[in-house]
Amino acid sequence: MSDNQANEGAAGCVPPPPPPPPEDPSSKVSPFVMKLRSAPPGYSFRPERPPSYKDPFVAPTGPHFFYGTLSDPTMLRDVLGLETIPQLRPATITGYECKLWGQYPALLDAPEKVVYGAVYHVETEEHGERLASYETDNYRADPCRINYIDGNEPVDDFGYVFKFVGNVNDLSDGIFDLATWLRRVKRVSEDSSDVK
Repeated sequence: MSDNQANEGAAGCVPPPPPPPPEDPSSKVSPFVMKLRSAPPGYSFRPERPPSYKDPFVAPTGPHFFYGTLSDPTMLRDVLGLETIPQLRPATITGYECKLWGQYPALLDAPEKVVYGAVYHVETEEHGERLASYETDNYRADPCRINYIDGNEPVDDFGYVFKFVGNVNDLSDGIFDLATWLRRVKRVSEDSSDVK
């Protein structure tokens, strides 16, 4: 090989220049920080409305979703000691399913499943305490999202539902039938559908 050919080959294989050094990450300001810098003073530290204090040991008030014995207005009237039969709204909750705890329904978490029931607006802590007492220590009032199906406003709401917190090994598959339960406990006569 001649000297010219060696020089031509070497000249044709010149490596590219190295890339520029990477930017120092500490010198770059994130978009989030830029937004915070343009916000008014104290923006990220002050809620629009201070949240109200809720005592976790006080029974909740507001909409309560019932899916078992309390979805009967007469039964609910008797448990709460009301003078008139309460008005209930038909509704559903999503993300739960019912099993049976003996003869009673027990609500458990179950993604995508829907439970049908009725909603009553509990107005006093005393009524909330009566409901909790009726439901026993095997149930706890948990927050839930309620979807009304009666076509009236509001169409949805945040409320409470009594979820089963007892031993899940005591549960069985089955469907709670309110009419059958009312006849069994003699709250409905066998030959009519009137509530006693």
